[in-house]
Amino acid sequence: MSKIGIYYGSTTGNTQEVAEEIAKQLNVAKADLYDVSKANADYSAYDVILFGSPTLGFGDSQDDWEDYIGKVKDSDLKEKKVALFGCGDSVSYSDTFGDALAKIYDVIKDKGCEIIGKVSTDGYSYDDSEAVVDGKFIGLLIDNDNESNLTEQRINQWIENLKEKI
Repeated sequence: MSKIGIYYGSTTGNTQEVAEEIAKQLNVAKADLYDVSKANADYSAYDVILFGSPTLGFGDSQDDWEDYIGKVKDSDLKEKKVALFGCGDSVSYSDTFGDALAKIYDVIKDKGCEIIGKVSTDGYSYDDSEAVVDGKFIGLLIDNDNESNLTEQRINQWIENLKEKI
């Protein structure tokens, strides 16, 4: 299997928990799991990079991602496979659900990497999202506030789809 690095930001702990579950299922070592508040942007050791961020408030990026996104802009992602995941609130912020992923996507989409891990919007309840491109979410979105009963199933299905690509 490809060498995988997981980079996440987390304010309430939800995105960290999702990152840790993804790491567990993909057999990613703790040393390859990074909190972006403390991480550099040297991805040379990895074939596959996963970026995770919650969406806060009205479509805002998580605070640590506000600083880290500049490092991603300046990084080399050529020939890497990149997947996105994040958490959000599809009820209270139904018109900005997952928008933080779109901010990451906008930075990486033209960097020569292959973006994998898109997810069908079927079964999600939300009104609008910048994270929908060509009718699919650009990555895995989890709503632990309102749909925690679907979290395990969504992660498992996403992991199975990722394994086919990596």
